Amino acid sequence: MDARVQLFDLKTNYNFQTIPGIADYNMPLYQVQTEGSPATNISYYPVYQGFSMPAYVNGIQVPFYTEQNAFWNLWPNYVQYLNPAAYGNGTTGPYTISLAEFPAIPGHLDMSGIVAAGNTSDPIFATTIPTTIAYSSFHPGVWFTATDSTGNNMTVQDSGVFLSTSSNSDLLGLLMTQNTTGVGQYSPPNPYNYQVYDSYTSTLNVVDYENGVAYVTFPNIVPDGAPINAQSLFFEEGLPRAILFYNNTITIRPQPDISYNVQMTAYLSPSAFMQTGQSLPFGYMAEYIARGAARKILSDTGDTEQFMFYEPLFREQEMLVWKRSQRQFTANRTGTIFSDLQGQTNFNQIGASN
Repeated sequence: MDARVQLFDLKTNYNFQTIPGIADYNMPLYQVQTEGSPATNISYYPVYQGFSMPAYVNGIQVPFYTEQNAFWNLWPNYVQYLNPAAYGNGTTGPYTISLAEFPAIPGHLDMSGIVAAGNTSDPIFATTIPTTIAYSSFHPGVWFTATDSTGNNMTVQDSGVFLSTSSNSDLLGLLMTQNTTGVGQYSPPNPYNYQVYDSYTSTLNVVDYENGVAYVTFPNIVPDGAPINAQSLFFEEGLPRAILFYNNTITIRPQPDISYNVQMTAYLSPSAFMQTGQSLPFGYMAEYIARGAARKILSDTGDTEQFMFYEPLFREQEMLVWKRSQRQFTANRTGTIFSDLQGQTNFNQIGASN
């Protein structure tokens, strides 16, 4: 089914509970599905085609953005730095380093990284960072820098992957070294050109976002007395007041101090009904889907004459499928300054009175 068919039947609400301290959430993904005989795996696929207004946090409407400039102008990232945060002692570490401000905003692993990791859990709690994730999928929020004896700059950053503990009550981020060719780049033939710390205890090579302390090991020796600098994104935790949806990521500010319910309007991706064991809930689409499948086969085989013959029939079925949604959408009045559709949003004026 074409993604352009965003029917009223597919319009729904997406609800999720925030995790204390986590500011970024990926669009949810379907699990791997199996189709045909012999079985063919249908890889991870977004559950929704996208999100739109209105958006609510614990039942209160909040502004919803899809453009970064408008969102970051109102909710800018404050980069706190502490220079120096510690000094070298002639070893690689571990060094106990305090952040200038805390709680810090954790790094984020985007949806491509979640897929590359081979699961749909978001965020990922693990004991190691999966080496199948490309470096460009990591979006750090905490950095530690130092210079070794040869003058090379060393950067250790958080990864957006969190340490899995018995309770996960402490938000501990796993650390990794920055790519040697720069952020978001790598040198072929090794696309995973970064150091993963996979030998640590619960107090080594992690950052504790809530308490503002990190246990850092550098790839090379930090000379005795050499400064170690720290930077972090900081925002006071609290009730989320705004939501940004960009690059398949839901960003909320401020980051939550407790669990809150977030609800947004969404269009469901029809891939939920791709398994042969499931019946299509929208029976009136049957002929449209059948003609669409025939259209796809004809286009792939290059049978242009038959394709052109079937195209008007396909378009006719598409218009019939759209008919119910068009009736529903046209029943809604377009809001004007004189209608009762304006001025009803509360946004950040929670509890405001005359």
